[in-house]
Amino acid sequence: MLELCVCIGSSCHIKGAYNVIQTFQQMIEEKDLHEKIRFKSSFCMKQCHKPGVEVSVGNERHHIPAEEAREFFNTVVAGKV
Repeated sequence: MLELCVCIGSSCHIKGAYNVIQTFQQMIEEKDLHEKIRFKSSFCMKQCHKPGVEVSVGNERHHIPAEEAREFFNTVVAGKV
């Protein structure tokens, strides 16, 4: 099972973490991936100085702008399940 985690610390919250979470939840639902993805959030991933919202996919860390969450899910996350 692929673990997908979004940071919800104050810095990422300001950068759009809530929108990333909503988009990922919608994509998991649309693609019926409940059985293949363990989706969670983390209070702080300690990468506040980097641009974008911190997202981990398995052991890989990424920083994404909230408006690119759908594209990120389709290209990175969906490609790993």
